[in-house]
Amino acid sequence: MLSGLIAKLTSGAALPTIRHEDFALAVIGGSCAIIDVREPHEYAAGHVPRAQNIPLSRFDPANLPQNMPCILICQAGGRSAKALVQAMQAGCKDIRHYAPGTGGWRVRGGELAR
Repeated sequence: MLSGLIAKLTSGAALPTIRHEDFALAVIGGSCAIIDVREPHEYAAGHVPRAQNIPLSRFDPANLPQNMPCILICQAGGRSAKALVQAMQAGCKDIRHYAPGTGGWRVRGGELAR
């Protein structure tokens, strides 16, 4: 179902993602809003520094920051891809997701905040 929706939305093109190196720079530099779409208990257990929590279960693209680019993240990329599709359908332009997710961030040496 999700793959069909993504294909329909993007006409076969890949969803906009951000490379790990660029994501790490965004985390350090504060140049982007980082939105964690995991549920509050997952977020509380550890999240990328500076990430704000907007759970997918209550996700509304209208609640995304409007004054800067946004990067969506979840645990492993599935939920952030769903939120990205919703945001793109709502007309959000400067948005992408970090496909490796919080798990990928941690495996690559990224620290988690609590």
